[in-house]
Amino acid sequence: MLRGDNNLTDRDYIEIIKTRLSEKRFIHSLEVAKAARRIAPKYGSDENKAYTAGILHDILKDTPREEMLALAAEFDIIFSDVEKAEQKLWHAIIGAVYAEKKLFVGDRDIILAIRYHTTARAGMSPLEKTLYIADFISADRDYPGVEEMREAAKGEPHDAMTTALKFTVSDIIEKGSALHPDTVYAYNELVLGR
Repeated sequence: MLRGDNNLTDRDYIEIIKTRLSEKRFIHSLEVAKAARRIAPKYGSDENKAYTAGILHDILKDTPREEMLALAAEFDIIFSDVEKAEQKLWHAIIGAVYAEKKLFVGDRDIILAIRYHTTARAGMSPLEKTLYIADFISADRDYPGVEEMREAAKGEPHDAMTTALKFTVSDIIEKGSALHPDTVYAYNELVLGR
């Protein structure tokens, strides 16, 4: 069992995620951590926090559905209708609480970055934006449009977030999935210039 203190290091977190993730997802998490640390100064966030958030952001991504539901019950998480329908969001929602309660991550900004790395939200902190973009541009990514996204990430954070959310919204609509209200609020905040 993990120690009941706040003295876990990034090295400890890496060893923990290695046991929970497939090799592909493990490599992805390390690449996101590196990307987050690299872009953190431009996004106004702390490089060390960005690296930690990157390591932990997908900690529950490969967790079986039954275990996810058991953790959600243990943590008293109640899903919205959209969250119930879109299981791919669960790893962020439950993972944030898991990081706080099981890994003793005490930094609220890291917890929120993990929580909103899939949906985004209005009023995102610099660290939340850093992780959101890093997840799009990590070296292991090869989706259509990744080079455009990497170029956008080199520019202003506002523009990168707008590009990323446009991609997210159109991808969700194209797949016929439900749009999370947080994604809509994040996008509207950006285009309305608040």
